[in-house]
Amino acid sequence: MFYDHGRVEPEAQRGNENVQADTLVEQEDQVDAVAPAEPVQQDEAAPAAPPKQEEATPAAKPAKPRAAKSTAKKTRTVELTLTVTGTADGEWQADLVHGTKRVVQGLSISAAAVSKAAKELHEDIAGGIEEVIEAARSQHRTRMEELEAELAKVKAALAELSED
Repeated sequence: MFYDHGRVEPEAQRGNENVQADTLVEQEDQVDAVAPAEPVQQDEAAPAAPPKQEEATPAAKPAKPRAAKSTAKKTRTVELTLTVTGTADGEWQADLVHGTKRVVQGLSISAAAVSKAAKELHEDIAGGIEEVIEAARSQHRTRMEELEAELAKVKAALAELSED
């Protein structure tokens, strides 16, 4: 019988013994198909070496190829969260968090500073903030008109009292 001991099937390397046995049977069938009808005589002076039992020895694991090291520069990111909060009255506050550490909390900032910073960041941000600031302006104008009317009444009442 002919055994090809130098060649190991890839499936056998993974430890699948059934596939190895099937492969040897296939090799025997191929040899039998090509072999002459008469038995081949072996030289009695040189005894044949017994075939190696591949099933008894564990299959060697192929070395894993090492991944190529990336030449890309690793970028270190910094997580900062700035939260700007505004009220309808036009009062603005800022909170700043670095990672999980609160750096600034409840810092009062002017509406003008918020508007300027928003315009520097992006026009979509500026548009949204400008709407809030405009609503606060409108509310303050209305309140100012009410206070001016009340002031006019108080001045008139004071003038009446002064005519004595």
